[in-house]
Amino acid sequence: MADLFSLRGETALVTGGTRGIGQAVAIGLAEAGADVLLVQRSAESTETKKAVEALGRKAYIYVADLADPAAVAAIVPRALADGHTIRILVNCAGIQIRHAPEAFPDADYRAVMGVNADAVFALCRDAGAHMLGLAPSATTGRRGSIVNFASLLSFQGGLNVPAYAASKGAVVQLTKSFANSWTARGVTVNAVAPGYIATDMNEALINDTDRAASITARIPAGRWGTPDDFKGSVVYLASRAGAYVSGHTLVVDGGWMGR
Repeated sequence: MADLFSLRGETALVTGGTRGIGQAVAIGLAEAGADVLLVQRSAESTETKKAVEALGRKAYIYVADLADPAAVAAIVPRALADGHTIRILVNCAGIQIRHAPEAFPDADYRAVMGVNADAVFALCRDAGAHMLGLAPSATTGRRGSIVNFASLLSFQGGLNVPAYAASKGAVVQLTKSFANSWTARGVTVNAVAPGYIATDMNEALINDTDRAASITARIPAGRWGTPDDFKGSVVYLASRAGAYVSGHTLVVDGGWMGR
């Protein structure tokens, strides 16, 4: 059974790994045996790199601003030029900007879509093209695996976050589209949709005492999620255990959507 969830010998490219869910996922992948390439806005944050290395795995930092299309386009070629074979891609980085819809600035809409949707598309395309050229892995049984991070707002509209909702809806559709083309060729593509998670991105909700209480009351699990709740989900989708799962969005929300 342990071999089903092993990622020994694999290398994962992870965005958003300096904190929150992305950091927990990067560490979880390393705990399962993978080396990790961390895409960060700066090289100053080394906490995740050190945590991965403490597990006996290798970690490398690639500096890139996901809001810059040219920087995004350079990520996979740089990693390949350094001799890495990317078997796993996790697109976890994201931004959220809140405004009333009637006053939502064009620039903020484009910024959110650029990081949350455009960068996901480009990295899926580039990493996926690389994976398709690989022989199947003895560890996972396929050429590669992509896990994109969606949201409950892939399904719901939210309040004062039209750009974020649009971007996360796009993530789910991109996931399905890539999966339709690549699953038969040995690359699975899935998404994870977090529920209400206690991270910096949800700080405004957490600080709104009444709203936070109403959210908690609706969650059957009786609590907000934590970043560590996503280690198993991503390892499952990236490992042999999830080999027959593709084009799927796995909701990890403590039961919120079923309420």
